[in-house]
Amino acid sequence: MKKLFLLCSLLISSMLHADELGNILSNNKELLFDYDFKSNELESDMLSKSWINPVKLRYNKDYTTRFGDKTIGTGTFSVIIDQPIFRSGGIYYAIKYSQALRNANEADLTLQKRKMIGDAVSILFNLKKNKLEQQKMKYLIKNDKIDIRQKRDSYDAGLLDSSFLDQAILKKSQDEATLLELELNLLELKQRFSLLSDKKPDGLRLPTLKLMSKTNYSEQNLELKKDRLRAEQSAYNANVTMAKYLPTVSLQGQYTDGDLNPLFGGPNSTLEERYYNYGFSVSMPIDINSLTDIEASKVEKLRAATQVLDRKDQVKEEYEWIHNSLGILDKKIILAQKDEKIYKSLFRLTKNLVQAGEKTSLDADIMQNSLQIRKLDQKIYKIDKQVQLLKLYIRVENVL
Repeated sequence: MKKLFLLCSLLISSMLHADELGNILSNNKELLFDYDFKSNELESDMLSKSWINPVKLRYNKDYTTRFGDKTIGTGTFSVIIDQPIFRSGGIYYAIKYSQALRNANEADLTLQKRKMIGDAVSILFNLKKNKLEQQKMKYLIKNDKIDIRQKRDSYDAGLLDSSFLDQAILKKSQDEATLLELELNLLELKQRFSLLSDKKPDGLRLPTLKLMSKTNYSEQNLELKKDRLRAEQSAYNANVTMAKYLPTVSLQGQYTDGDLNPLFGGPNSTLEERYYNYGFSVSMPIDINSLTDIEASKVEKLRAATQVLDRKDQVKEEYEWIHNSLGILDKKIILAQKDEKIYKSLFRLTKNLVQAGEKTSLDADIMQNSLQIRKLDQKIYKIDKQVQLLKLYIRVENVL
């Protein structure tokens, strides 16, 4: 029962962290993406209905002096419809094209948002890494100071050449400059984060990312999904282009309510002020560029299909590269762990030698500082692993 409770607690905790980081972007950034998604929906809806011609309402008022000295005015109100009802499949494919375009644009926008979220989370990881690297540099500088002190004593005693002391002083200056660069980099990271998010970086908990399977990465990859939808869009567009040059059947209708012309509107006239005109037409354009246009759409269709195949290879290589890089980082962690054990042993040995009067407390401090450095290295490498995994996570849906 306790295990079940612990499992549920971890699951709920991870979901809360995912929701928190999923909303990491600033309100303005979220609004911009919301507007983009809404615009895509509206534009797609308009495109899906673009085959429906508008109904025209028209009112004319004419004046003439042809019937003598008197000026006569006539008014006419008309409702006109000219609507294609068959385009050799063009209407169906136009609707399917608009749906594919909407889905492809939505996938593209989702990917853009995921990358921006990924940039913000990556900055959080690098902020944490920067602080660890600063701690590491401070331990290195402590060792540098001890090294300078020891070599100065040896130099004063005539046991060491001045070049060794010079190198120790130079290394301390270089490490201090590196620490200043890290402090500057920390300010830059905070500034970059503030451009993406209005949240306080110190108040956000970082996720613990795990390596997903190659199958899941491929099936949920947004770039691959986008390319597949673009290929579908290009295929429908090729059909629309072909249908554009095939026969079209249209219905025409017109309702007219207008004043009768006095020349024809006598007492015995059978003309009606209100009447209908209706019929149909069959048309087909003869365009010198039709074959070129159709061929160009087919080429685009083939290019989009090839892009999908190329993206599959790219997705596979991305995963393999991340997987291999994680293996290298694991080896670096193992090396740091081995060094930690060695420095622990050396530290204990040095402390005993200090108590025996064979070593100074400075020697023990060097071992202690080196031990802390290798512990920090392990934490830094683990953050590097998270940054590498993040490169996979930002390309799939619903994981942050």
